[in-house]
Amino acid sequence: MRKHAMALGGAGLMLGVSLMAVQAQDLTGELPDPPAFAAQSEPVFVSISDILEYKALPEYHEPAWVTSKYVDAGTLPPVAERLPKEPMVYKTANMPDGTGVYGDTMRHVIGGRPEGWNYIGGQSQGWGGIDIGMSECLTRTGPLFEVKADELSPLPNLAKSWEWSEDGHELTMHLIEGAKWSDGEPFTSDDVMFYWNDNVLDSNVSPLNGATPETFGPGTTLEAVDDYTIKWTFQESRPEQYLYAMAYGTFCPGPAHILRPEHPNYSDNTYEQYKNAFPPEYMNIPVMGAWVPVEYRPDDIVVMRRNPYYWKVDEAGNQLPYLNEMHYRLSTWADRDVQAVAGSGDFSNLEQAESFVEALKRSAEDTAPARLQFGARTIGYTLEMNLSANGWGEPDDRAQSVRELNRNLDFRKAISIAVDRQRLGDSLVRGPFTAIYPGGLYAGTAYYDKASTTYYPYNLEAAGELLDGLGLTDTDGNGIRNFPEGGDDVEITLLANTDYGTDTSLAEGVIAMMEPLGLRVIANFQQGTARDDMQESGQFDWHVRRQGSELVSVVQGTAALAPTGPRTSYFHRAGTDGSVDLLPFEAELVDTVNAFINTSDAAERAELMKTYQKLYTENVYTVGLTQYPGALIINKRFANIPAGAPIFMFNWAEDNIIRERVYVPEDKQGDHELHPETLPGAPGSDGAM
Repeated sequence: MRKHAMALGGAGLMLGVSLMAVQAQDLTGELPDPPAFAAQSEPVFVSISDILEYKALPEYHEPAWVTSKYVDAGTLPPVAERLPKEPMVYKTANMPDGTGVYGDTMRHVIGGRPEGWNYIGGQSQGWGGIDIGMSECLTRTGPLFEVKADELSPLPNLAKSWEWSEDGHELTMHLIEGAKWSDGEPFTSDDVMFYWNDNVLDSNVSPLNGATPETFGPGTTLEAVDDYTIKWTFQESRPEQYLYAMAYGTFCPGPAHILRPEHPNYSDNTYEQYKNAFPPEYMNIPVMGAWVPVEYRPDDIVVMRRNPYYWKVDEAGNQLPYLNEMHYRLSTWADRDVQAVAGSGDFSNLEQAESFVEALKRSAEDTAPARLQFGARTIGYTLEMNLSANGWGEPDDRAQSVRELNRNLDFRKAISIAVDRQRLGDSLVRGPFTAIYPGGLYAGTAYYDKASTTYYPYNLEAAGELLDGLGLTDTDGNGIRNFPEGGDDVEITLLANTDYGTDTSLAEGVIAMMEPLGLRVIANFQQGTARDDMQESGQFDWHVRRQGSELVSVVQGTAALAPTGPRTSYFHRAGTDGSVDLLPFEAELVDTVNAFINTSDAAERAELMKTYQKLYTENVYTVGLTQYPGALIINKRFANIPAGAPIFMFNWAEDNIIRERVYVPEDKQGDHELHPETLPGAPGSDGAM
């Protein structure tokens, strides 16, 4: 067998030569500022107390048809009996268009496909806002884009309040009392504890987007004090960071009374059977969210109807949501944008930069059915290299050799300076949209510091010299560099998501830019779920991926900023021995992130993120590709859409705009409902379980 691994015989010598070459040539340059973009909108900043409170109201109301068809018929309790003692109350002053009216539908178009309804067991609901409409979590972060910076903290949600012990190691949370699942069963601490004990702590359950034991720090425990009180115990003192991790999608409990009987701890099921016990054909799965799935047609549509037990109201006592129905047409993500601009869809997170110019032109027309609202540049793509060399994903000889290369700083620098970021951005869209992204925190976000950002500009010649210094030369004359000592061609697989045109375009651009460098990069394009599975299992060399919220807000998902635990990193997880083989700079990143988590001092946090940014970009932790803004496309008939709502910051726009209080004025309502005057699972309804 021919040798792949550069780690064999003399690699240390080659590395030393390469480092000398790097020292002789400064590869850094001045990072260009992002271009000005006048189309961006700004939010109106408020306090959390301006948005909501929990209190009892003198009376409550609901759609007239619910009362006449279900309550008067005796098949549903009166609305006051379906609400908690003190429901969450949204304040009118924070609603852009005030108290709403009932009726109508929001028509979504999505490219995903629901696997089933067991969200906490690892199933995807297809994204596009389905799971956000179904799930409620202990805290909430989406609307934080409009909260004043000096008051920034997660909103209460299922946990209506909390307090810290004097030493800061215990956090006692008070759950909303008397709230019910959509089937009328009480929501209690039992639901929280089932999620924690039998899902989060059970290593056989693989969350798609949920919590792992590392999410809340090593040694953390959770216990139920009573039906409506839970207590966290942390090793750290006052780790307020974890309050953000209790929001979507990391701590959203499922209905224990439905899920527990299918769990292997309480049945003869396997974990795979537990995960798949509630396929998309299973209707009326109990939820705490505003809408419940009542119809599923494969490759056609998911229909969701209002939750008759939803536990939020407006100040007039109107039970929310205002909208009776949600549609999710199962198409493609590109079609979502097309239909939203055309008016056959109502809502889209315009994320594909290739569509920006045409969408702007159409929305500027007087007859346009939808409006566009651009936010900050919080969409960023990066090239992630698999840095695990101790067995994650059980790599073969070739993949192991690539990982050894990935762990070499000069190799990462070579790849970084072989990428023409300006050309990549322009290939997506021309104009003041994209900006050069060197990796790390996004320009324009709260903790970004340009002076702490190291930028390696495009320099193909220097990239080749770096690879030469590593002994990666074309020894057989076929145009592809070989591993040292007569090794095989350097072949690298690149994982990317085919659900989004931007992902594939950027991946194809990276592949093309590696060709003149003498590296053969082979595309491995997968649809979303398959891509997710390959990434989760470590089956990749490189991965073009859109970055998560942790690099936007920093205070949310903070543990994922570095390999702080065995499974926190997307591209460097524990190997077969259970350990993460951290590179020296990664160990510094971990220490920096943990220090950030363990302090609430604003000045100290800012300095720590400067250190983080310098370590990240100087060591090319990932190869940044491009960053750009997203635009919320919303049909003009909808009211209560807050100004400046980003498509993605602390969460997706479906959460940011607080959909349960969005409404359509009566004179603009259309005939869009597919199941009018029906309720999920109610007798006399065509949504029967």
